Amino acid sequence: MSVFEISMLICFGISWPFSIYKSYTSRSTKGKSLVFLYVIAAGYVAGILHKMFYHFDGVIVFYLINLLLVIADIALFYRNMWIEKQRSTQR
Repeated sequence: MSVFEISMLICFGISWPFSIYKSYTSRSTKGKSLVFLYVIAAGYVAGILHKMFYHFDGVIVFYLINLLLVIADIALFYRNMWIEKQRSTQR
């Protein structure tokens, strides 16, 4: 278990709730990149797979939490895209 790996994951993990809050309250996709979110999710999946196959330890929990937060942000992106589409068809 690496203190540096844990620190990195905690720092990223602290930032995701702010991103999710912004996505939820803005109801907009402006300033968000779906490709970026999927790349970040893929990185967390790679980290989880590494932990599962090569070095299983408790750090995997931090990877899972961060992945769930990114998935929540991705879901909000699609929700916001739908909201924007609804707004544009109502005009």
